[in-house]
Amino acid sequence: MSRIGKNPVVIPAGVTVEVKDGIITVKGKNGQLTQEFSDVTVTVEDGQVQVERSSDHKDHRAKHGLYRSLVNNMIIGVTDGFTKSLELVGVGYRASNQGQKLDLALGFSHNIVLEVAPEVTLETISEKGKNPIVKLTSFDKQLLGQVAAKIRGFRKPEPYKGKGVKFVGEVLRRKAGKSA
Repeated sequence: MSRIGKNPVVIPAGVTVEVKDGIITVKGKNGQLTQEFSDVTVTVEDGQVQVERSSDHKDHRAKHGLYRSLVNNMIIGVTDGFTKSLELVGVGYRASNQGQKLDLALGFSHNIVLEVAPEVTLETISEKGKNPIVKLTSFDKQLLGQVAAKIRGFRKPEPYKGKGVKFVGEVLRRKAGKSA
């Protein structure tokens, strides 16, 4: 048995979960999320969501814990939401936003302007003497991760000085560089 898959997901107050025709719909105060599923059966009873697999086939075992985690993330997302923060490390690296447009100065000849999805709330923090921070908040964990990875991909941190866009709290593997 999958250790994660066999644990039920508790539905908090104010959240509704519907299962119909292979689609799970979760509604809460932050929004609504849907997820298709296959090879498992999802049941909602007594304020809990239970994910069960039909056989011990390799694909069924693999999807058992996956769909349980996806349902859990959907419920957490519509109640609390998720946040990711990115830090711009480097001289002259700046970030600003006008609504859903993120303007990044990352040492290229032109600024990078990124239109962020409306489900993601965007905030930039620039304090004197500190690195600029881009704070992303959303109820959809997958979309949030995609947007954060896209921003980080513009200028990944390099291993010698650590310049680039990194997640707050991310530990980078540093190299020594040239020895004189």
